[in-house]
Amino acid sequence: MSTTPLPAQEPGRGSAIAVYVCYLLSIPSASLFALLGVIIALSAKDGSGPLARSHLSYQMRIWFTAFWWTIGFAILWGLGVLTAFLGIGFILIGMAWLGAGVLYIWFTVISLLGLLALLDNRPR
Repeated sequence: MSTTPLPAQEPGRGSAIAVYVCYLLSIPSASLFALLGVIIALSAKDGSGPLARSHLSYQMRIWFTAFWWTIGFAILWGLGVLTAFLGIGFILIGMAWLGAGVLYIWFTVISLLGLLALLDNRPR
């Protein structure tokens, strides 16, 4: 039985793994680890190799996507609170909570898929 050796350690690969781990821990930490992860990704991108750079760029892109969607859901929730006395506000609040839940599940799944791709030496 033959085994293929692991590729040499690429600069920035450890940082990309750390960012994915932070992203996966973001829900139990109320997104504090996600913020830490994007800071790591921003600081590690310059000195990284091509594979790690593709993952770090991908990680920054998904964080900023989730950030802006979170802002949108917060605005929707705020509009729901302001219009709750009309009755429509409760629908808006429910939509905001449902959207945020789907967003956090998407963020976790996409982070897990990215981590698996990195461990398999595939770019993102």
